Amino acid sequence: MKRKTKSGNVYTSIMLENAIYKLPKCSKNTFFSLLTILLLMSVLIYLYMSDSENILENSNISRKYLKQKINIGSNHGVDNYCTVTSDKYKFDCFPRGKADKESCEKRNCCWSPTTQNSQIPWCYYSSNYSNYKVINVTESRNEITAFFNITTNTIYKNDIKVLCMDISFQTAQRLHVKIYDPENKRYEPPYPEIPILKLNNTNEPLVSDYIVKLSDDKVGFAVLRKIDNLTIFDSRNIGGFIYSDQFIQLSALLPTKYIYGLGEHRSSLMLDMNWKTYTFFNHDSPPTNDMNGYGSHPFYLMIEKSGKSHGVFLLNSNAMDIVLQPTPAITYRTIGGILDFYYFMGPTPSDVISQYTDTIGTSFLPSYWALGFHLCRFGQTLKELINVHNRTVSAGIPWDTHWNDIDYMKNRNDFTLSDNFTDLPKYVNYLHEVGMHHIIILDPGVSSREPKGSYPPYDDGLKNGLFIKNSSGLPLEGQVWNLDGGTVFPDFTNPKSIDYWINQISNYHNILPFDGLWIDMNEPSNFVNGDWEGCKFTNSSSWENPQYTPSIAGGKLNYKTICMSANQHAGLHYDLHNLYGFSEAITTQFALSVVKNSRPLVISRSSFAGLGHFAGHWTGDVFSTWDDMKQSITDIVLFNMFGVPLVGADICGFNDNTTVELCSRWSQLGAFYPFSRNHNSDENFDQDPVALGPLVTESAKKALLIRYSLLPYLYSLFWRAHIYGETVARPLFFEYPHDNCTYNIDTQFLWGSALLISPVLKENQVVIDIYLPNDIWCDYYTKKCTQSNGSIFTVEAPNDTIPLKIRGGYILPTQDPATTTTSSRKNTFGLLITPNKFKEAFGYLFWDDGDSLNVWENGLYNEIHFKLNNTILLNEVITNNYSDEKTILQNITIFGIHNEPKNIQVNGATYSNFYYNTTEEVLYFLSLNLDLNIVFNITWT
Repeated sequence: MKRKTKSGNVYTSIMLENAIYKLPKCSKNTFFSLLTILLLMSVLIYLYMSDSENILENSNISRKYLKQKINIGSNHGVDNYCTVTSDKYKFDCFPRGKADKESCEKRNCCWSPTTQNSQIPWCYYSSNYSNYKVINVTESRNEITAFFNITTNTIYKNDIKVLCMDISFQTAQRLHVKIYDPENKRYEPPYPEIPILKLNNTNEPLVSDYIVKLSDDKVGFAVLRKIDNLTIFDSRNIGGFIYSDQFIQLSALLPTKYIYGLGEHRSSLMLDMNWKTYTFFNHDSPPTNDMNGYGSHPFYLMIEKSGKSHGVFLLNSNAMDIVLQPTPAITYRTIGGILDFYYFMGPTPSDVISQYTDTIGTSFLPSYWALGFHLCRFGQTLKELINVHNRTVSAGIPWDTHWNDIDYMKNRNDFTLSDNFTDLPKYVNYLHEVGMHHIIILDPGVSSREPKGSYPPYDDGLKNGLFIKNSSGLPLEGQVWNLDGGTVFPDFTNPKSIDYWINQISNYHNILPFDGLWIDMNEPSNFVNGDWEGCKFTNSSSWENPQYTPSIAGGKLNYKTICMSANQHAGLHYDLHNLYGFSEAITTQFALSVVKNSRPLVISRSSFAGLGHFAGHWTGDVFSTWDDMKQSITDIVLFNMFGVPLVGADICGFNDNTTVELCSRWSQLGAFYPFSRNHNSDENFDQDPVALGPLVTESAKKALLIRYSLLPYLYSLFWRAHIYGETVARPLFFEYPHDNCTYNIDTQFLWGSALLISPVLKENQVVIDIYLPNDIWCDYYTKKCTQSNGSIFTVEAPNDTIPLKIRGGYILPTQDPATTTTSSRKNTFGLLITPNKFKEAFGYLFWDDGDSLNVWENGLYNEIHFKLNNTILLNEVITNNYSDEKTILQNITIFGIHNEPKNIQVNGATYSNFYYNTTEEVLYFLSLNLDLNIVFNITWT
C-alpha cells in the first residue's frame, strides 16, 4: 500500500516486507525463476537500505528482521520465523502460567527452552506474528487514520474485531496515537482532562520534529526524530500485538537503555531493563522492591545516544504490567481501556517534562507557608503534641506546621473529635496567633455502623446515594480504621460528591480551623479483601479474576482494596481503581479552596498522572533505614518528572525506630525535600529533632535555617513549575544531558538549575565523594569556587552539615531566615551570586502574598529578574503589581571575585559599605537598602 511523502509529515512508502510477500514461490524445475527472484530481492534490499528514512538507528535490528523475511523462501511455517530470533529479541508469549511446547504452539508462538538465562522467554512471538490486517488508510491535514480487521483469534477472550488507529500531529513536539474499537465505546479515563489542541486554520501541515511510519500490513507504527532520523519507538514487526476485551498488548523497540519514570515503584533512578516488570495498580503497602506502589504513572523519559531526550505517556488507568527488556524494548500489557499514547520530543529532559505537564496539567502553586518545615506523628495525645511544640520552639528550630494523624478522631471516624482532643481547636487557634499552621489527616473511608442520625457524613452520603455500590446496588462495605468495623467509600466521580464534601469539610472547619488536608488510605485501602461479603454479589468473576492479572501484590485485584465489580458513577471500579485517590484529591482541593478562600494544601498518598495539578505527595510508610533514605532521592526527583514537585519522604522514616546518626543525616537531607515533613509510626519512640538530642537538633536547625533563607528561590522554582511545567528538584542529567556520567547518579540532586545537594547516605562518614559536572561550583559554606571538568571530588561533611554547592552562572534570591515563614517574609532580602566562566550570572524572584488564589491569573504578583555581566549588576522589573509588603534588598554576596573591586557605584553614587574577603575571594555588599521593585544598577571596576 502506497503512502505519500509530505513536507512536515512523512509516511511510509512501499515496505520491503510487503513486496516480499508478493514474490512467487520458488519453482523446483527452473533455476531461472530462482535467479530472477534473487535479483529482484537484491534490488529491493538495495532500495530499502538506501532509503535513510527506513534505517533504524540500530541498523543490525533492521537487517535481522530483513533476514527473517528473506529466509522464509517457500515455507511460511512458524519454525522458519523462530530460528533466527536472538534471545534479546524474544517477546514473551506466555506471561502467566507454566508453558510447554504444546500450549505455546497453540498460541502460534515459538518454543525454545534455554538454560542460559531464566528470564529469557521460552515461549515467544515469531517475527511474522500478526492477527490484524490493514484494510484502509486515509490522511488529512496533520492526521492519519487507519482501520484494521482481525484475521486470527487469540487465546484471550473477546478479541476486538475491528480497530482504528488515529495519529494526530498536535504540536511540533507532541504526537498523539490512539488505537481503539470504532464500533463499541470502551472505557477511557475521565482525568486528567487533556486539552484539545486547536491548530491554526491554514491548510499547511504542521511542521513537526518527528516522522511517523506505519506498517503496511498489520497494526504497527514507528516514531522517528526528524533531525537525525533516529527511531525512538518502533512497534512494527516485533512482539505480539493483541487487542481483546481484557488483555491489550503492544511491544516496541527503543533506542537506548537510558530510561526513567514508570512509577510509583521502589526502583533505581535509571530503570532496570533486564527483563524487568513494573506493575501499575495502586496498592497500600510500605514501599517494597518488585511491588506495585501507591500510585500509577505510565510515563517514561528516555535519553538518546545524542543526549537528546523524549518522553512517552500511555493514558490508561487500568491495571497493567510494563516490561522492559535488554533489546532494548518495552511491552505494555493492560487489562482494559484503550491504547492512548502521547509522545513528547523534547529535545532536553526539561523540555520533555514541560511538554508532558502541559498535557496532564502543570502543578499547583503552593502557599508560601507550605514550603516551611512540618512535624507530625501517629500515636500522640494532645498533651504530647503540645510538648513537642514547646521543645521545638525552645530549640529555635524553624518550622511552620503541626499535623494530626488519626489520633484526634473519635473512634477513628472522619469529621469527629476525640474526647482526648477537645482542646485541639484552642491549640490550632494558638498556632494561628503565632503565625503557624495546622493540618489534619482525612481518610476517604466513612464509618457505616454508627447509630442512625448520629453521624452526618454517613447519613448525608447515604441519602444522596454517594457511596460506591456493590454489584447488587447497595453501598459496598469494607473496613479501614473505623472502630465500629464498617467502612463505606464516597464516590468522587459522582458530581454530587462535590457539594457533599464541601459541606462535610466546611462543617468540620467551623469546629477545627485546620489549614490543609492530608488524604491517606486512598488507593483505596481496605483491611478486608473486596468487602465483608467477599464480592459475592458480582454477576461475573471476570472483573475480580480476569484471564490475565498483572503482577500485583496479593495476586488478586481485590487484595486489600474494594471489589473490582463495584459500581461508581463513572463506571466499574475495575476501570477506575487507579483514579480513586486522584478523584478524591480533585474534590478535596476544590472543597478546601471554597471553605478557606485561599490556596488549598492537599497531600495525597495515592496518585495518578495529573495529581500535581491539585495536590502534593509523600512517599508513604518508608522504613527508618539508610537504604530508604537514599531511595527517597530517587523518589522525589521521579515525582518531579511526573509533574508533582511538592513531594517528600517521612524524615527519619515512618516504620521502625530510627537512630541518632540516621535521623541527623536524614534531617539534613529532608530540609531540602520540596515538601519537608518529619513523621513516624505509633509503634516507635519520638523522633522530632529535640527528642533525639543535641546532634539531631543542631543538624535540623542548621539545615532548616539554610532552607528558610533560600525560600524565595524555592518559591520561585514552584512558580516556574506552575507556569512553565518545570521541575523543582531534578537529577543532574537534566542540566547535563550530554554527560553520561550523570545518567545514573541517585545520591545527589539539584534545586532548579543552581543548588546542588549532596547528602551523607552512609554511616560514620564525615567526608564523601561527589560528582561535579563540567562547570564552576562554589561551596555554600567556604565560598570557594572550583572549575570541574566532570570529576569526582572529596568534600568534607561534618556530622551536623550537608554538603551544598552553587553552580556558576546563577543568582539566588534569599531572605534573612526566621523560625516561621510568617516572620521570615517580613525580613530583608539578599542575593547569592556565582559568576560563570564568562563572569555572567542570571536569576529571578517571584513574589506575591503567598496565599491568595489565582494570583497569576489576576496579575497580583511581582516578577523581578537579576543579571550580572562582568562588573555590572542590574535588576529588571517585569511585573510589579504586589505592594502589600516591602521587598528591601540589603545584602549581596558575589563569589569568585579574584581581585579587590575599586570605585563601586550604586545607581551612580559612590558606595563604600562593602567588604572584600581576599581568602574567600568574595565581595560582600552590606546595608544596600534597595527596593527590589525599583530598577537599580550596581557597578565596580
